[in-house]
Amino acid sequence: MFDFTDKVVLLTGAGVGIGASAAKAYARDGAKVAVNSVSGSGKKLAEEIEKEGGKALFVQGDVSKPEEVESMIKATVEEFGKLDIVVNCAGIVSGGSVEEMDLDLWNRVMDVNVTGTFLVCKYAMPHLRKTRGVIVNVASLVAVKGIANRAVYSASKGAVLALSKAMAADHIKDGIRVNVVSPGTVLSPSLEQRIQSEPDPEAAMNNYISRQPLGRLGRPEEIATAILFASSEEAGFMDGANICIDGAGSL
Repeated sequence: MFDFTDKVVLLTGAGVGIGASAAKAYARDGAKVAVNSVSGSGKKLAEEIEKEGGKALFVQGDVSKPEEVESMIKATVEEFGKLDIVVNCAGIVSGGSVEEMDLDLWNRVMDVNVTGTFLVCKYAMPHLRKTRGVIVNVASLVAVKGIANRAVYSASKGAVLALSKAMAADHIKDGIRVNVVSPGTVLSPSLEQRIQSEPDPEAAMNNYISRQPLGRLGRPEEIATAILFASSEEAGFMDGANICIDGAGSL
């Protein structure tokens, strides 16, 4: 669909879900991909991409830890020679209001969703400056619309959106574009797991679907397409933008 021949892409949180779909799509379109996950799930994906004829590297690490972020970026550049595109998909979804929220959980969500995005961008910048690269940060519908029972998640994704716009302004002079993709509710493995943990999974699924104006949940592949577009040459005039791909949820 897009041409990413000879491009090198680092994707965080790419072991499953949206990140995995994006990694597969980049590889399909010619990119060399570095797949990050905090667990070993990204290794399986990297092996799958290699078996299908693509070029992939597994870089395990926790994005909230500076030394691990530096290591994954160093490994990517050593393996592939450069870095053209960074996609920040790593994130934690947590429910609860401010009153209900435990401080330790608040800090963990902010550490991964916000500090993790900051650290990956920070350490990637010197390499992206050389290639006049692109950053795509994955936020969420909750960054632009209030959703009940999502206090810390909303705060973290709102911060990602604001941070991205600031970075876009800061790095125009470097030729580095920074865009955001904000998904609505997507039927990812993590959501499926949460649904199956409910006393009545069928009722839980129907509840999620009933809140969607389009009458269905999003698919990871649909979000991946938006991510690829935001980083493509075809979108070269788009900088500091937020693509809401949310089934009309933000209307």
